[in-house]
Amino acid sequence: MKLWGGRFTKETNRLVHNFNASLSFDQKFYNEDIQGSIAHVTMLGKQQIISFEESNEIIKGLNSILIDIENGTLELDETHEDIHSFVEATLIERIGNVGKKLHTGRSRNDQVALDMRMYIKNETLEIRACARTLQLTLLKIIKDNIDTIMPGFTHLQKAQPITLAHHLMSYFEMLKRDISRLDDCFTRMNVLPLGSGALAGTTFPLDREYVAELLDFDSVSLNSIDGVSDRDYLIELLSTLSTIMMHLSRFSEEIILWASNEWQFITIDDAYSTGSSIMPQKKNPDIAELVRGKVGRVYGALMSILTIMKGIPLAYNKDMQEDKELTFDAIDTVKGCLSLFNGMLDTMKFNKGNMYESAKRGFTNATDAADYLVLKGIPFRDAHSIVGELVLFCETKGISLDEMTLEEYKNINPIFEQDIFHAIMLETCVDRRNIIGAPARQAMQKVIDINERYLGL
Repeated sequence: MKLWGGRFTKETNRLVHNFNASLSFDQKFYNEDIQGSIAHVTMLGKQQIISFEESNEIIKGLNSILIDIENGTLELDETHEDIHSFVEATLIERIGNVGKKLHTGRSRNDQVALDMRMYIKNETLEIRACARTLQLTLLKIIKDNIDTIMPGFTHLQKAQPITLAHHLMSYFEMLKRDISRLDDCFTRMNVLPLGSGALAGTTFPLDREYVAELLDFDSVSLNSIDGVSDRDYLIELLSTLSTIMMHLSRFSEEIILWASNEWQFITIDDAYSTGSSIMPQKKNPDIAELVRGKVGRVYGALMSILTIMKGIPLAYNKDMQEDKELTFDAIDTVKGCLSLFNGMLDTMKFNKGNMYESAKRGFTNATDAADYLVLKGIPFRDAHSIVGELVLFCETKGISLDEMTLEEYKNINPIFEQDIFHAIMLETCVDRRNIIGAPARQAMQKVIDINERYLGL
């Protein structure tokens, strides 16, 4: 059954029907479609646009359809154009002509706008929950590794000693911002478009605020044209999902490096690794690589919808049907990546000894040697030059700063004393960085306490 067939004298060409139809993907929000219709018809009864008896009969029929879809006794018939026409046709089959009153005061334009917002609201909350679960896993690892020393990097070159807790907390903070962006998106998407009609509202005395209350929306759209044509909230969500995936991709890149034979910082659990069909020794970080690779799908969805929306006049255009498959795929991708990444991280083993030894190599304590000289009264720029000489000397001899003798230090500058060796110990280098946001134990504990309160722990 087509909702618009009265004006036409010929059946739609089968290829045209298939090209135009959306049931294969918009069936995802059958629950939202039925719940939205129940709220709409409840309001119609309340406003006496239809009788209470008719309203109750329609609600009973809709609930039976929902139950039968969920228990598998009612299969979605793909001869229907979309989920809306399938539900309405099934309702009329079950309760007769009174079912034809379901669509009173409503267009498919504001109906699909409602369904999409309801579905996206629920999915946004699920993504938020997945991100929070990853934060909890991160925080557990952080608390266990507050004293685990590792090298920090800039330009992928060893820079200064930090802790694993400090490094991982950076990703925790990224996820905090991601969740904040999801919350912001949710606020702007939580606006009821139903009642906008096709684009100009309706002549029926709808109580839109009542429907918003029934469906847990904060407000109603204030312009009917905008109500049916707005997809900003999807663009904003996809932008946020792209940022989440970018963060996961950066983290994945580090995991791939850390798991390599050259680094050996971590061991990925067998359950989250794969092997080679020809090389029996291989243990590949496929989950991290796939997460890194799937970023392109989410970026692609964002760029596609931006492109779709950039040139279409108000109000609704069929181009906008393309928002669904792209958004659904992006949402499923992000939820899957967050869940798998969390499992991989939760089962990962950290090779603390290798991290410590790596921090000892590469002169990560050179800045602390310069700070030592500054505390002795030497201007920082001169101290920087002196330590540069120390590093050059060590490189020619193939040793580290802590392997130099005091005599060798004094040959470069007599201000050095025995306390230089304590000043450049990795533990000292970390513990002296004790301002908020830095890696010292005391500073890290403050941040952990702040984030435990943030998580409500």
